[in-house]
Amino acid sequence: MDVASQADDEQCKLWNGTAGRAWVETRDVLEGMFKPLEDLLVQAVSDAAASYVLDIGCGTGATTFAAARALGLDGHCTGVDISQPMIAAARARAEGEGRPADFICADAQTYPFAPASFDMVISRLGVMFFADPVQAFANLRRAARPGAALRFVAWRGAAENPFMTTAERAAKPLLPQLPPRRPDAPGQFGLADRKRIESILKHSGWDAIAVEPVDVGLSFPATELTRYVSWLGPVGTMLQGMEEPLRAEVIDTVRGAFDRYLDAGEIRFTAACWMVAARAPVEAANG
Repeated sequence: MDVASQADDEQCKLWNGTAGRAWVETRDVLEGMFKPLEDLLVQAVSDAAASYVLDIGCGTGATTFAAARALGLDGHCTGVDISQPMIAAARARAEGEGRPADFICADAQTYPFAPASFDMVISRLGVMFFADPVQAFANLRRAARPGAALRFVAWRGAAENPFMTTAERAAKPLLPQLPPRRPDAPGQFGLADRKRIESILKHSGWDAIAVEPVDVGLSFPATELTRYVSWLGPVGTMLQGMEEPLRAEVIDTVRGAFDRYLDAGEIRFTAACWMVAARAPVEAANG
C-alpha cells in the first residue's frame, strides 16, 4: 500500500469509526459553533446565483441544508462525505427538512460524479483530509460546470488556532501516547499553508485562485464543554475507549485548561481560517 492509499484508508477508518460517531453525538454543539463559517459559504452561494451546489465533507448536513435553503425550490444541493454514520444522520434529517438536498456516502477524491453537473462547489472545513489533494480537486473540477465557482473554508495553522490544540496540550502529561500532529498530512491542519493550497488548486486545473485569511469568532455554551472534550479531537478519540479513573482525571484536567476561553457562560475563541476561491476553466471543464 502506497503512502496516499494508506492515508486514505486511515481517514476512512477514522470517519467511519470514532470520529464519525463523535460528530454525530455532538452535532448540535458543532453546528452551533460553526454557524458563522456556514454563513460565509451560504453568502457565497447567494452571491454566485448558483443552482446546483456540491458540498464536500458535508458531515451531518448542516451546510448542505443551509445552502439548499439559500437556493430555494429551483436549486439543489448535494452533500458528500466518507462517513457512513454522518451521512445516515444527514439522510434521516433530510426526511423532515423538505428541502432540495440529497447525500452521497463516498470519497469525493475518487467518486464518479456526473461530469459538469454542478455550478458551485463548497466546503466548510471538509477538504483537509484528502490523501491525494491534487487528485481530489481535479475530480471536483471535472464535476464542475465551465466557469463554476469553488469556495471553501479551511483551518490555518495550529499556532494560529491554540484553542484547537488546548485539550492535547493539557492531556499530554497524562496521555504521553497522544499522536503528534503531522504537517501537511491529511487532517485538521492539512491545508494550513497558503502556497500549498495555491499549488494544489493550480495543478488540479482550477483558475482565478484566491486564498484570503479570515478570523471568525466562534462559541458554544460552557455547559457543553465536558461533552466537547469527551468526544472530539485526538483526546476525545482516546477517551472513547478509556476506563475510569483515568478518564475522569483527563476530563477534569482538560476542562480546566479551557478556563481562559470562558466568557459569560460561553466558550469563546477565534477561528483562524482561509477563505479560498477558485473557478473552473470555461474552455475545458472536463479535461
